[in-house]
Amino acid sequence: MSESLGYAVSSLDDLGEGPGFRKIRSALGVEAFGVNALVLPPGYSTGVHFHDEQQELYFVHRGEVEIRFGDGSTHRLGPGGLARVDAGTRRGLRNVGEQEAVVFVAGGKDGYVGRDGHAVDSDA
Repeated sequence: MSESLGYAVSSLDDLGEGPGFRKIRSALGVEAFGVNALVLPPGYSTGVHFHDEQQELYFVHRGEVEIRFGDGSTHRLGPGGLARVDAGTRRGLRNVGEQEAVVFVAGGKDGYVGRDGHAVDSDA
């Protein structure tokens, strides 16, 4: 990982190997929201969980997963697939593909900050 004043740079490979969680938030010093990646071997199912407060966004980077919800519904997501899940909603994942799946998960609460970007006249 490369860290400097105001930013940090890394890769999933730098944060671990094999199946499991990649703790992106702590490794890169993200403070505004939670963020992890899940690396799931073929056929693997996660436990079902929910949150008290944070909403989560799931993004399938690689592979094919099934996301299941507490109401009994399931949805199949391939590369580029997205799912927004509210805090109290029960959810779990299963890798339904024949290769390792990588899922990026971001969570937070208290809403969108709004458009607060500013253009800068420079190279960086």
